[in-house]
Amino acid sequence: MQVFGGDLYGFSILIGWIRHDVVILVQIKILAEMFDNEDLFEGYDSIVGDSSFLAKLEDVELQMRQCHDQQTPNACEEDLSDSVLAEDFRDSPPRALPSSQLEFQKAVTTPHKSPSRGAHNTSTPDLMNPRPAVNHADLTANKPPPKARRSMKDHLKKVLIDNAATSSTVSKTVQQKEAVMTEEMSFAMQAMESISAEQDLGPFFGLPSKVKDLILRLKGIQDLYEWQKTCLSLDSVQQRRNLIYSLPTSGGKTLVAEILIFKELLCRKKDALLILPYISLVQEKVRGLSSFGIELDFMVEEYAGSKGRFPPVKRRNKNSLYVTTIEKGHSLVNSLIENDRLDNIGLVVVDELHMLGDGSRGAILEMTLSKILYMSKSTQIIGMSATLGNVGDLQTFLNAENYTNDFRPVELKEYVKIKESIYEVDPREETCFSFSRLLGFKYSSGMQKMDPDHIIALATEVIPQQSCLIFCATKKNCENLAGMICKYLNKVFLKHKEAEKATLLGELKSSGNGSLCPVLKKTVPFGLAYHHSGLTSDERKLVEEAYSSGVLCLLTCTSTLAAGINLPARRVILRSPYVATEFLKRSQYKQMVGRAGRAGIDAMGESILILQDKDINMAKKLLSAPMEKCYSNLLHDGGRGLFSLVLSFIGLKITTTVEQVRDFMKGTLLSVQEAQVSPERSLWDLTVESIDTLKQKSLIEVSADVNNQSILQITRLGRATFKGSIDLSYCDLLYRDLSKGLEGLLLNSFLHLVYLVTPYDMVNQCKPDWMIYFRQFTNLSAAEQKMATAVGVPESFVARKAAGQSVRKSVDIVVVNRLYLALVLYSLLKETNLWNVSDRFQLTRGFVQTLLSSASAFGSSVLHFTEELEEFWAYKALLSELTRRLTYCVQAELIPLMEVAGVMEHRAKQLYNAGYKTLAHLANADPQILVQTIENLFKRQANQIIASAKMLIKEKAEALQEEVDDLLMLPSDIPSL
Repeated sequence: MQVFGGDLYGFSILIGWIRHDVVILVQIKILAEMFDNEDLFEGYDSIVGDSSFLAKLEDVELQMRQCHDQQTPNACEEDLSDSVLAEDFRDSPPRALPSSQLEFQKAVTTPHKSPSRGAHNTSTPDLMNPRPAVNHADLTANKPPPKARRSMKDHLKKVLIDNAATSSTVSKTVQQKEAVMTEEMSFAMQAMESISAEQDLGPFFGLPSKVKDLILRLKGIQDLYEWQKTCLSLDSVQQRRNLIYSLPTSGGKTLVAEILIFKELLCRKKDALLILPYISLVQEKVRGLSSFGIELDFMVEEYAGSKGRFPPVKRRNKNSLYVTTIEKGHSLVNSLIENDRLDNIGLVVVDELHMLGDGSRGAILEMTLSKILYMSKSTQIIGMSATLGNVGDLQTFLNAENYTNDFRPVELKEYVKIKESIYEVDPREETCFSFSRLLGFKYSSGMQKMDPDHIIALATEVIPQQSCLIFCATKKNCENLAGMICKYLNKVFLKHKEAEKATLLGELKSSGNGSLCPVLKKTVPFGLAYHHSGLTSDERKLVEEAYSSGVLCLLTCTSTLAAGINLPARRVILRSPYVATEFLKRSQYKQMVGRAGRAGIDAMGESILILQDKDINMAKKLLSAPMEKCYSNLLHDGGRGLFSLVLSFIGLKITTTVEQVRDFMKGTLLSVQEAQVSPERSLWDLTVESIDTLKQKSLIEVSADVNNQSILQITRLGRATFKGSIDLSYCDLLYRDLSKGLEGLLLNSFLHLVYLVTPYDMVNQCKPDWMIYFRQFTNLSAAEQKMATAVGVPESFVARKAAGQSVRKSVDIVVVNRLYLALVLYSLLKETNLWNVSDRFQLTRGFVQTLLSSASAFGSSVLHFTEELEEFWAYKALLSELTRRLTYCVQAELIPLMEVAGVMEHRAKQLYNAGYKTLAHLANADPQILVQTIENLFKRQANQIIASAKMLIKEKAEALQEEVDDLLMLPSDIPSL
């Protein structure tokens, strides 16, 4: 039996079999009486008052005396060494103990020597240093006169009091008695808490039952599905091996991942990293898990957009869950490797693992996982994925096992519609379809002309009592379709939840500072809305919340909704088998139809794909085709991912020689799929070419060590590029722009700085309206116009383009377009009204907000870039403030509230106007009052907002406390004589 799992080491020697809680209470009680006589435990008196405890001590002493009288000393020692006490002593290595515990251990294990003779003066045998065998007869003959023996009870009291009295000299960090008592009490309380937790571990997949209660209270989940229980019980999970598990959409994959994250944080006391594909999902997850963090005492940190600290705060007493986007996750892993802290991450969970095959983002994800696999053998990787055709390749890459299940909580029935007939999808049939029914809705000739696909008939079979999603090929289709459906809906739809819809319209108008989208103004009263990237974040949030609560019953949307936030429906309609002009991929189709069926609400879900005659054969191939395969994207777009990977692991000193580079590359997905991805050129050839390219760009250099071996080193520009996560295509251009900017940096306006952080990759997404360009240019101050001319856009050029005249002088069109986008951002910073700015520049408000978000993230990258280059020291403070402004782009008083995950400008205004003006106000709010005060806010949302605010305050306080501790810590390397 171990006392406190070996933590209270000294006590295990003397009284290992005595109840743990009594021992701790005894010591704390004596200390308390000694220092201030405060009765810490109310009815529990002193050691003398516990007769059962004293009786046990007397029994021990009596047994030992009998042993001494009846046996030889050696025999007595053998009996004791076989006891529980000895076993504890051998099996329980000492850990970090309070000072008085160390003193007591020393007293027990070290022989006490008097000035006159070296005899043991204790009733406990020295188990660690057994004396050599001696002649018992000699002992008896030479034995001195017997001396009065102190009882074990008195000895225990004396040792405890001596410990407390001397611990101030033993402690390295404190000298005062009050600090010693605090240390002892803190240790005892931690020990008691750890015992309580350990006893509770196990009921819920190795977690305390409190976690199960929280899942029920916060998520409403009473029990797990059978597949979830099976997955959590897998040997690979129990033994912490890497795992990929694949299930259909809405199968409950995320809950399994969260339980594994809780185990890592609570049981193994390690940090965890959760990588999600989109900023909206990161914010949603941070909101949802903050409540768990508050209850279970761990940190939830957001890494998305411009948010996140590099390296993260190093916490001594708490563990952190980092919730990140793919890009921020890569930067976080880089910073941990650079600071030799990657082993602090015990678990990495990747949602949508199949995004490894998604262009440049897939390349970044592959880089992140490759580094973790190479640098940390103790970090477990869990991947959640859609069903893939080549999951074996991912298993080889991650050295992972695979668990697959086709479970869906709600049955899904797939249909196609051809003309007026509905067919059920059945791949086993030769034609792939089996006839189901005819549409029974009667159309007028005018209605037939407006709605040839019979979408109104399909939708009104389920709405308004149930919900419906209609996926469209383009954003414009979404808006047009929502407007068309409203024209033919019965007026009774206007009465359904009329008050709630009026409230929603008011909030949409308020979020637009008095402006309201004319399409939404027309559709919302009928319970309809559209959803795509053209909406602002506030609008999307309001529409999503209204749909989830049943205020809206139908959304027309693009495919991005299927890949993002989970909004299930009773029926899902695919208006055509296209995304823009591209025919649907099977993975896209499965993701869309997977939204059909709401667990706990619907008995089944339906999907209906509308087909024209020309698309039938392609659709049959789509519906019967195997799932797509996932391939490495390191060679995507001319091998930019491979260049970035090689640069970063040289910069992080993961590899310093060409041979080490070769070894690292063997651990990538590209290496696993070399034959399929690059059949003509070997991976080694590609790697050597990448090294040569990086040398040509002056990002790395080659030097020789003492053994004349070639060593790869990163240059200053290379380090700045990888630390700032700057695309290698733009690093030279960025350096030139920043250098040129220093020659005449405009400081009485933000325009010049805004231009420098306008993302290069958005330049081609917008063509200037030359009349608007000229109008905005002429509104600039003289200094700002001079700055524009300095970067390469003179007023004469813009004037000629606006007048439709030809321009003889060549001008860099990239610079021209970039300045146009910078003017958009500059206008937005000055007035913060997104609607006004989008109207002024004739751009969609969604595009303007995307531009703002991208500029904020790129500004953060440029800031990190400049921090690595001494010549750019002036930019550090300037870009830090600009990035902060771009991140929120609201009135200054709203910024603290918008730091809370998922709180957009409209919600922040509501909170501020209701009196919740700071994080402290929000963290201490009553959820019931919040719901009554804030329109269209539900209890669950209120709880999440409050929990997120508490987590933010906690995070900031912890970071400050860590700084204080670091400042007060005694350096270990102080020079001494």
